[in-house]
Amino acid sequence: MNFTISDQDKTFLLKQLQSANAKFQKTYPGDKPARQAVHTVYGGANLFKSDTAVKMGEIALQNLKTYAPNFVSLANTLQLDGYTHLPHLEKDIIHLTKKLDAMSETERKMEAAWLSYSVYNKIIKKLETEAIEDFRIDFEDGFGNRPDAEEDATAVNAANELAIGMSNKTLPPFIGIRIKPFTEDMKFRGVRTLDIFVTTLLLQTNGILPDNFIVMLPKVTIPEQVTTLVRLFEIIEKQHGLPAGSLKMETMVEATQIIMDEEGRNPLMRIVRAGEGRLIAAHFGTYDYTASCGITAKYQTMAHPVCDFAHHVTRVALGGTGIFLSDGATNVMPIGPHRGDQLSFEQLNENREAVHNAWRIGFKHTMHSLVNGLYQGWDLNPAQVPMRYAATYNFFLSSYHDAAFRLKTFVDRAAISTLTGNIFDDAATGQGLLNYFLKAMNCGAISETEALVTGLTIDEIRSRSFYRILEGRRRKT
Repeated sequence: MNFTISDQDKTFLLKQLQSANAKFQKTYPGDKPARQAVHTVYGGANLFKSDTAVKMGEIALQNLKTYAPNFVSLANTLQLDGYTHLPHLEKDIIHLTKKLDAMSETERKMEAAWLSYSVYNKIIKKLETEAIEDFRIDFEDGFGNRPDAEEDATAVNAANELAIGMSNKTLPPFIGIRIKPFTEDMKFRGVRTLDIFVTTLLLQTNGILPDNFIVMLPKVTIPEQVTTLVRLFEIIEKQHGLPAGSLKMETMVEATQIIMDEEGRNPLMRIVRAGEGRLIAAHFGTYDYTASCGITAKYQTMAHPVCDFAHHVTRVALGGTGIFLSDGATNVMPIGPHRGDQLSFEQLNENREAVHNAWRIGFKHTMHSLVNGLYQGWDLNPAQVPMRYAATYNFFLSSYHDAAFRLKTFVDRAAISTLTGNIFDDAATGQGLLNYFLKAMNCGAISETEALVTGLTIDEIRSRSFYRILEGRRRKT
């Protein structure tokens, strides 16, 4: 058979395409398998203590047990799947709970109460062991504009408390600070606080940063603001002998100009590039963004359509880059209006109704974020944390069986696919399916053992790489 295209022409053309493909894959490597926190809790820098995360966990747990003393109460409040089949009488709830407690996990999954029982008990366990996943010591909105001397002193004190937390192992897995923005009126204060805080911290820790330490730069509108922070990081690293690239940053998406610039383009990729590999996340600022769109305070919520638009544009602009995305915060706090130990029946009922209403709002907002591919959000009060996990666990557990079947089928099919160079066909799709289980395991929604239903081994799951899983299986055949 005579071929039209010569080997020489084919080799030349495909070599050119190889370079273009490699450049594309460098820009869009796909979702990162690294752990992403399910939330970031923001707290004023003036209030931060070395054990803040621990105390927040205690408050969150007490809030849950007070207003949802059992899994049926929580299921009814949030109307979780199967809640209509649950008992109403306390004695029947106690009997069902004991029955489920005595079952194996496999047996429980056959029960109508499995989802609500599992969600509730996983929340309890999470609040007892790692209630706060990420905390941001806030020198911006959570702190406000104060005299320089006061912010200087707060920066020193907060850095000292962070160092104590490192020593006492009371910090959450992720932690960082939010400085003031690099706008013209705030840039000097932002730089000053960054310098004081990091310098004090490193002096206290002999040049060691906490694990997963990050600096949040708010109200970013132009790449030059990010570039400036990169240069400052380089100076700090050199002065303190830190390895190059140690300091990482995240940006806020909270102005219309970061969605569309003066030329009608989305500037997010240029802002990411300005980070020179240090920018790892973009967080949405619900209330600043809605305000910048002219939305009045009453209607500034996560459910507003302008937020969905901003999320979608951000997702499209940064999809496949590996940049973590986070939604914003719900501003309705699950705190009752009445305080004290001698409350009347009516006051207790009003407290319960207020908390449950706030729970439903927070749960709905978090579920909306998760359904739209945003696996992280903000919490502003420890009382919000239980619903963060309620929504997260409900999201993962309710689709657990379907996700397991899809990943197992994909692995079986991909294992016999052709390896071309160093890239498997559809490897990005496989990584996306695997990431579901990695995210679910990271937050405690499922265990490693429960992930074995995918047909993967523990070692394969721990590799966190779909490519390495397939490569290893291919070597064994």
